Amino acid sequence: MRLTDCRLIEVPRFDDPRGCLGVIEGKLNISFDIKRVFYICNVPDGISRAGHALKSCEQLIIAASGAFDIIIDDGIGQSRIRLDSSSNGLYLPPMIWLKLENFLANSVCLVLASEHYSETAYIRSYEQFKMAVA
Repeated sequence: MRLTDCRLIEVPRFDDPRGCLGVIEGKLNISFDIKRVFYICNVPDGISRAGHALKSCEQLIIAASGAFDIIIDDGIGQSRIRLDSSSNGLYLPPMIWLKLENFLANSVCLVLASEHYSETAYIRSYEQFKMAVA
């Protein structure tokens, strides 16, 4: 996969005096069925998360609250994206190295994934990732 396969996806929102409702539906707003949802929160200042690639799992990453940076890498180039709104999310295809950093206090990173968790689905060594995408 290439960095150009990663893209921001607008989350449909419905605003009224009671607040905002954001809606994401598998195979409608995003290209995959949602098999797993998880969130990351209470990240201490200066700490990064992720540092891996997924072999076949697709993901949509949303700043449900607050803001953080996503560094994506396809083995050839890198890009940094600041997510700071729940109005959009970053779609990641498989085989993109991912790192999350620069979390604002009280940020919540929401992740929708196309696969159930399996440790064998992860590449946790950047060197192994580089060999896999070469």
